[in-house]
Amino acid sequence: MIGWSWAPAGIDDRKDVRLLTELLAERPFLLADGATGTNLFEMGLVSGEAPELWIDSHPDRIMALHQSFVDAGADLILTNTFGCNQRRLMLHDLQSRARELNRMAAQLARAVADKAPRRVIVAGSVGPTGDLLAPLGPLTEEEAVAVFAEQIAGLREGGAELAWIETMSAQEEMRAAARAAASLGMPYTLTASFDTAGRTMMGLAPAALPAFTATLSPQPEALGANCGVGASDLVMSVLDLAAGANGTPIIAKANAGIPRWQGAHIHYSGTPAVMGAYACLAYDAGARIIGGCCGTAPAHLAAMRLALDQHERRAPPSLEAVVAALGPLAQPPRAEGAEPRRRDRRRG
Repeated sequence: MIGWSWAPAGIDDRKDVRLLTELLAERPFLLADGATGTNLFEMGLVSGEAPELWIDSHPDRIMALHQSFVDAGADLILTNTFGCNQRRLMLHDLQSRARELNRMAAQLARAVADKAPRRVIVAGSVGPTGDLLAPLGPLTEEEAVAVFAEQIAGLREGGAELAWIETMSAQEEMRAAARAAASLGMPYTLTASFDTAGRTMMGLAPAALPAFTATLSPQPEALGANCGVGASDLVMSVLDLAAGANGTPIIAKANAGIPRWQGAHIHYSGTPAVMGAYACLAYDAGARIIGGCCGTAPAHLAAMRLALDQHERRAPPSLEAVVAALGPLAQPPRAEGAEPRRRDRRRG
């Protein structure tokens, strides 16, 4: 089911204010929020249940999670819509509600942000479709644009101020999501997951992402790395991203350590102290929007806020400094020409 056509830019009469750019002009850094999925598991989400189902069934819990991140110091919160596109919702027979659920999710985040004691950005989380694009998979780029546009239209209607395109691997899918945002006049950011020996699972290296985004029109408000395999690896990706970004703000959103099974649940090894150290190293490496991904709880985020508020930016860290503070790289970069391997994953 792809047959959805989106409205052109100007689907509403809201002034298109690029709040992210405004706040970055005022502040040295912005603190993004932490994990969605892994925190919802702690709140009762069961294995196999999509977090997006809670938009409708447990809106109070979604709002409570947003509120906990705002209370911890977040300047930017993501909607609970990572997998809320038509293709992923087909797994739950909810594809016809994609636009509606995105609108509802943005409204939940907007309600929390609007009562915060400071300006808090609502970013609409836009994850991968879950399909490979042609010729490797069943989805054409034009079909992917339509899928993303439906999602982003709902996010915009609900009050999201930008599309947070995240955990991407393939340039074709990144371009489709960017085109969808542009078609709706929606500012967007773009992050990739460098989770396969220092590259995305489709082979894109961090150093190549800025050059790719330079081909997009309009270009993203910020670009960066999220998820991946560990904080050390992500900081090293940030160093490569910053070297070629030409002034585009860099995003760092690392997992809280390495996942380990404890009973029936996955727990992440990173302590609040380690995540505080990561936040400072990511800032030194060149990131200006810093948050956490899988395993990052409000306690981690509060430690990151405290650490960053007390930190003055230093020279970019060496590999030795990163390893000393955060531990060894989980996946050292692979040699040129090595083949990436495809695997299914979901940002937490």
